[in-house]
Parts: sequence; structure tokens; C-alpha cells
Amino acid sequence: MAKAIMIQGTASNAGKSLLAAGLCRIFHQDGYRVAPFKSQNMALNSFITADGLEMGRAQVVQAEAAGVAPDVRMNPVLLKPTNDTGSQVIVNGVPRGTMGAVAYFKYKKALIPEIMAAFESLSAENDIIVIEGAGSPAEINLRQDDFVNMGMARLAGAPVLLAGDIDRGGVFASLYGTVKLLEPEERARIKGLLINKFRGDVEILRPGLVTLEELTGKPVLGVVPMLDVDVDDEDSLSSKMRGEGQVGLLDIAVIQLPRISNFTDFNPLERLSGVTVRYVRTPGKFGNPDLVILPGTKSTMDDLKWMRQNGLEAKVLQHASRGGAVLGVCGGYQMLGRTLSDPDGVESGGELAGMGLLPVSTVFRGEKTRTRVKGTYFGAQGVFAGLNGVPFDGYEIHMGDTTLLDEGKPLTEITTLDGQTKRDGASCGNIWGSYVHGIFERAESAQGLVNALFATKGLSSTAAAIDYRSYQEEQYDKLAAGLRESLDMERVYRILNGEE
Repeated sequence: MAKAIMIQGTASNAGKSLLAAGLCRIFHQDGYRVAPFKSQNMALNSFITADGLEMGRAQVVQAEAAGVAPDVRMNPVLLKPTNDTGSQVIVNGVPRGTMGAVAYFKYKKALIPEIMAAFESLSAENDIIVIEGAGSPAEINLRQDDFVNMGMARLAGAPVLLAGDIDRGGVFASLYGTVKLLEPEERARIKGLLINKFRGDVEILRPGLVTLEELTGKPVLGVVPMLDVDVDDEDSLSSKMRGEGQVGLLDIAVIQLPRISNFTDFNPLERLSGVTVRYVRTPGKFGNPDLVILPGTKSTMDDLKWMRQNGLEAKVLQHASRGGAVLGVCGGYQMLGRTLSDPDGVESGGELAGMGLLPVSTVFRGEKTRTRVKGTYFGAQGVFAGLNGVPFDGYEIHMGDTTLLDEGKPLTEITTLDGQTKRDGASCGNIWGSYVHGIFERAESAQGLVNALFATKGLSSTAAAIDYRSYQEEQYDKLAAGLRESLDMERVYRILNGEE
């Protein structure tokens, strides 16, 4: 059975996911078979595995860092929020329905056997399991039946490294307070503290580190700087959502929907020279983009209503009426159609007029489509006609069925996991939509899109093709190097081996 080590944090966004990914890479580099694990993840950014199952993207990143294929056992429970108090509950990659917070709190204890079956199965196949916690272990109101933080550490027999985010301030208080709020048995599981996201000279911190060790009785195993690595973010807490910075030669505006999902679809575009990807939440920030993207969302109808109420829909329609390019992915594709119907109450219920930019109609059904795909563009028009024949791959994950109306033109031809070939998406002039997430991860697809947009401005593209997978590998190595420099890895190994 594998040895386990767990990363917990004093709060959400303390950097647990990145630290876990870095440890996965270090252990992989050192020759171990390693897998990540997070018993329960709450995120709208999800991924479809090779066998058609759904899991959180944070564990996908960690699996890639570990040099293994993403496996749904690495994230047996995924909660995808549908509103402020309810979430779709996905267990072992398959939806089990939508529950309110109170109902789920009562239900979750029944999931422990399935969580442990996934963990033990992974443990039997690997040397090391790197476990990530969620939020903070000091949420004492959630201690009962916990299987995410200290409850998971106990079930797995894992030592814990507790990380605090110094960039947000109050790191000494948050680390000290977290340790002191734990029960004695839980406190004993913490074998070291980590200061994360530091900017400046570590020597300035030394007096504080000494005092923190004295007060908590726990060693500080390292001060991790604000690392300059380009690794996919787990959720919309990412700093990129601030929409700040200078706009490049090519301006791409992504509408920052309230329930935005899978915004990592557009990360490959950011890595092309001269391209800026901005996330826009208000009409005043819309500007004059070269391309508008409507991303995926967990609640298509409600987010379309939000756009309608705050004026962003009008901005997109004005942009399209001037011949501007618009692209919709998944929920964004559904919004671009003429009607959205929800007869079974999968989302909000009822019927809603779409934006009318594509000749399609969507009906929401209870069964979720989950599949990986490969395909080519063949029906792109207008600005994007040059994409035809370009290959891509990705995955579909959606609740709606979208029908192309009589005059509509499909955008792509795709082959699904079960070998079926079908036509997907729609194209109408400079407007197109598709259900495929990850459609720009292949260099040809990302480069083809931006080259077409550069051509409309009379510019020769400066966007060189990027092998996205090789680029990711370089970033994981860079992350591991940064952690090796800042962590006492010799002591981390001793903790992993039960020597401390």
C-alpha cells in the first residue's frame, strides 16, 4: 500500500492545489509511482476522463504533474454549485442529482465507503498518494462526519502539512489559529507548516517564523515564494479574472458569467504572442474586442438572464451586428441560439428566448452528456473559414440537447468515445458555437483561430504554434524546481516515511 501525505490550508485559495501538484511532480521525478487524491472537490471547472467520467480539474493538473492519466478515483466526489445553497453531486464520475446544503450534509456520511474504496484502490497501485484538503480544517461547524480534511487524514493515516497564504495577510494568525482550533488528535497529525505566496526577503520573516514554531510546536518546513509558473487554476478565484493589464494586438473578451465553468478552455490562447484574454463582468469593461467568447456555465438560463439584466447581452449583440466575431462554448453556445427550453426543470424551468445569433434550439434534459471527442472543423464561415480541415480534440459535458434548425450549418465533425461520428456546433458568418471543451489545446486549433483574427486587422500573425502538452510539462518541472528550492524536502520525506 502507498504512503500518504496531505496538504491542508488555512483557507480556500491558500495554494493547496499548486503545492500538491508540485509535490506530485517532485515524487515523480524522484522515481516514485504517485497519484493525487481529493475526496471531495467543489468546483465548476471539471474534466471528462478517457472512460467518460467527470472529475475536478485540480486533480487533472496534479495527475499530469505526476506523469499519470487522470482517473476519477483521484476525485471520487465532485460538487458543482447550481446556486448559493445547492450543488449537483457527482460520485465516481456520475451525477447523483442536485442537493441543497442541508440535505447533502445529512447524506455525505454514506459516501465514506465509496471514497475509501477509491483511495484504497489507488493506494494499491502507487508508492505515494498526495492528498489535498478543501477549505480549512478549522471549520469546526463541519467537523462532524468530515472526510475532506482531518477526517480524511485520519482515514488515510496521513501526516499533514498546513499551508497559509501570506499574500492575503495575517498568515501567522491564520496558521496559529487553525492549529489551536483543532482537537488534540487532529493537531498531532500536523507535522509541519508552510508559508505560501511570499514576496520579498525571507530573512525579514525569520523572527516571526521562530515565534510561530514556539507557539504552535510545529516546524516551518519552508517559505514558498510567489512562483512564476503557468499552471491551470482550479476556479474563478484566479487573478486573471480581474481583467487588469494592457491589451495586446489581439483583444479577446470572455464574458465572466456568475456560474462560469471550464474557463481554462481559453488558457492556450493566452500563451500566443500578441494575444490578450480579458474576463469581462460589466458593460463598462466591454471595450472594443476582436473576439467575444461566451464560456461554459452551470446555469445557462440564469446566466443569460443576468447578461440581459446588466446590459452585457446588448453589448454582445451590438458587437455582432457590426460584423464582430462571437464564439460560444457549451452553455455559451446554447445562449447564442433562438430558444432554450427546460420542460423537466433541470435548470430554471420554462422557456427563454436566446440571443438569436445562431439557428439552433436547446432543450434541457436530465441525462448528462459526458464524452471525449476528436474532430475537425469543416463548416466554419466568414472570418473563420480558414479553420476548415484543422483538427482538434476535447470533451463534451452538458445537460442540453441542441438541434440545428433547417437553415443552420454545422461547425465540426467529431468522433465520440464509443466510435460514433456526428456533426456538432453551428456556424453563421462570424458567429459560431460548439459543445467541445478544450477545443484550443491543440496548437493548430488555437493558432488557426488567432491567425484568422489577425488577418481581419491587416496584420501578419505573430502567434507561433505551441505544443501545449510540452509547455505544461515545462511548467510542472519549473514548479517542482521552485518547491525544491524553498521546502525542506529531506524533512518532508522523513515525515512521509513516518520518521517524524
